Amino acid sequence: MKKLMILVAILAAMASCQNSNDGADEVIVAPLTEQEKADILFLREEEKLARDVYLLSYDLYGHIIFNNISNSEQTHMSSVYTLIVKHNLTDPTAGKQQGEFQNQALQNLYDSLASQSSVSLLEALRVGAGIEDLDINDLDGNISHTTKADLLQVYSSLQCGSRNHLRNFVQQLEGINGTYEPQFISLDEYNTIVDTQNERCGLVY
Repeated sequence: MKKLMILVAILAAMASCQNSNDGADEVIVAPLTEQEKADILFLREEEKLARDVYLLSYDLYGHIIFNNISNSEQTHMSSVYTLIVKHNLTDPTAGKQQGEFQNQALQNLYDSLASQSSVSLLEALRVGAGIEDLDINDLDGNISHTTKADLLQVYSSLQCGSRNHLRNFVQQLEGINGTYEPQFISLDEYNTIVDTQNERCGLVY
């Protein structure tokens, strides 16, 4: 009888430990600031803008760079979507077709870039460089607005990919005697990017 009571006590203690561990295993997601929320939602649409412009340019010119980088932008969109789901945000791209945006500023920008890309292959490549230039600059802002590890990981990976995309667009431009001058990042940062080799990023680009 005494042994049975000891066994019951041991099992009860084990169950108590298990219950306390259950709480420790739960992942607590820190709430986002309003700025962080706005950055994520804007970035989701900004990556869609890049993808949609490149899809348009691929349809127009059949140049492989637009196909490759539009696929990369879809990966970027998916990465941002993981943050939207994790932090219980509403996806601004839900139900939107190619070239359609909830944010009116991005809608206006898409319309302008689509028109410019339709002029010629050279202009489409220049638009591509400009989009990546803008993305790098905007991601600098996003990074400065947060200390959260999950956001920083996604932002850093996307920015690495955008640097690679910028290199690729500039290389293609130079191959047809085209040029690009940075509009958003500094000239020093631009030169550092285009004068170095492609990077290995945290995501597949």
